[in-house]
Amino acid sequence: MSAQQKDLYAILGVPRHATQGQISRAYRTLLRRYHPDTRAPDPKTSVSSDAALQQVVAAYAVLRDSNRRAAYDRQTTPHIRTRVRTPPTQTAAALRHDMQPPIRAGPVRWDPA
Repeated sequence: MSAQQKDLYAILGVPRHATQGQISRAYRTLLRRYHPDTRAPDPKTSVSSDAALQQVVAAYAVLRDSNRRAAYDRQTTPHIRTRVRTPPTQTAAALRHDMQPPIRAGPVRWDPA
C-alpha cells in the first residue's frame, strides 16, 4: 500500500489542522524511530521499519510543501453536498397577504384648528 492510499496525516500521527511546526516535529520523531542508523539492529523488524520509513518520508514530502498539502487536502477532503431547499407551496390567502404593503406610520402632525 503506497503512502498516497493511506492518510498522510495518520502516517505522521498529526491532525489535519496541524501546523508546519507540528508536522516537522512529528517527522523528526518518526525519522529517529525508523532510521537504520538510530534503531537497534534487528533483522525481524528491519523490513517493516524500512517500509514505515519510506511512508514517513513520502508523507512528509507532500505535507511540508504548502501547495502540495493544499492539493492533497482538496483531493482527500470529502465534498459536502448542500441540499437545495425548494420553497413550500403557498396558499392563495398567504400570497394575498404577502402582496399587501407593510403598515407604515409617519410623523404625527398636530394642527391646532
